[in-house]
Amino acid sequence: MTEGEAHQARAAHRMTTERASDRELVVTRTVDAPPDVVWKAWTNADLFRRWWVPKSLGLTLTACELDVREGGSYRLVFEHPAAPDGMVFHGRYVEVTPPSRLVWTNDEAGADGQVTTVTFKEDAGRTRVVVRDLYPTKRALDEALESGSTGWNDESFAQLEDVLSGAAG
Repeated sequence: MTEGEAHQARAAHRMTTERASDRELVVTRTVDAPPDVVWKAWTNADLFRRWWVPKSLGLTLTACELDVREGGSYRLVFEHPAAPDGMVFHGRYVEVTPPSRLVWTNDEAGADGQVTTVTFKEDAGRTRVVVRDLYPTKRALDEALESGSTGWNDESFAQLEDVLSGAAG
């Protein structure tokens, strides 16, 4: 592979984040695996717990419960030295269309919680993952961005690729 081809390959995988409207944040990343494989990593708790949390944040995912079906729920519990009582994220699945679309609520934020829609689209043997977080108000998104709680991180996607390639053990 030439240096130019290597640069193109890295650019094709780069995560992009865009504020699509006053209330919507859109994250896009291409992953080196077909949609059914990527889908499984997002919906199987054993796989999910291996890639979701960026290692650089110092968080530990201590509980991961995913009941991935319409009306099903999820519950994630994190530990961090700065949060001795842990942090719980939870919600319900609104739409589950294997292997192309997941929609869930983020109920831990109460009325300010966003609805997350993730689509998985095949692209020459890879998967284009698009995550759309729709907040109830402009203020809720502004506050999430200011606090850094939007949570989408290229490191997580790199960890996902490691898991899918078997490199993460």
